[in-house]
Amino acid sequence: MYKNLGKSAAAIADKKFGQNFLKDGTILEKIIEAMPKDGLPIVEIGPGLGDLTRQLIRVGNVRAYEVDKRLCEYLHNEFKEPLSSGNLELVCKDILAHDGSLQDTEYSLVANLPYYIATKIILNALHESRCKRVLVMVQKEVAQKFSAVSGERDFGSLAILAQSVADVQLLFDVPPEAFEPPPKVTSAILYIEKRASLEDKGFEEFLKVATKQPRKTMMKNLSTTYAKTKLLELFEQLGIKPTARSHEIGLSIYHQLYKELKEDRDDESREQRG
Repeated sequence: MYKNLGKSAAAIADKKFGQNFLKDGTILEKIIEAMPKDGLPIVEIGPGLGDLTRQLIRVGNVRAYEVDKRLCEYLHNEFKEPLSSGNLELVCKDILAHDGSLQDTEYSLVANLPYYIATKIILNALHESRCKRVLVMVQKEVAQKFSAVSGERDFGSLAILAQSVADVQLLFDVPPEAFEPPPKVTSAILYIEKRASLEDKGFEEFLKVATKQPRKTMMKNLSTTYAKTKLLELFEQLGIKPTARSHEIGLSIYHQLYKELKEDRDDESREQRG
């Protein structure tokens, strides 16, 4: 039973917020061990019952965002001392409704992310210049989509975007029994160490086209937007087989292909204006 709430974790969990509370102390310790100890402030999303929060405030200052008003009240009672000292700041609001940076300075994002917002939160972090790293627990399927390498079926737009600006690792799996209530899927710890931030919207739009239908060849996908004659020329130039599918193309080739297609379109625009 959780003090101030008078219920078990399973009874507290609200499905609409995707709440599954991590209860395994060994997993919590492994998350903390995986964090670089460089003193950066920490942003936590969805602190829930505060089990990870207790570990995080031992290694740095934490700003925690919680959408559930019941849990906000509980956390205010549970963490009176760190809230008073400034070691912890609790922001009671929906993270998806938040505009701007999650922190006033550079920070690390460390969280057990609800599955329904995980992908969006990670992509936001890749765009956010103040976010320097991401260490999150997510559904294993999501972790695989960000960490996959060329040739693997999961290698698509998420992996390409993340690995264009960061080093990405799936560190270890977390079984359902590590949570209360247990989810129906296996989770995983994903670590992203950023080198830069995503800034080129054009590249993101290009990837949406290139990877839209993974079962089709990339030539067919791109032909819906770009001239096939130009694509055939570029594929031959870059050594891409016309039958290649999007997951079979290397990261650097995506950037080369985008660069060539962008330059070609820019040239066409200049000619039309001239």
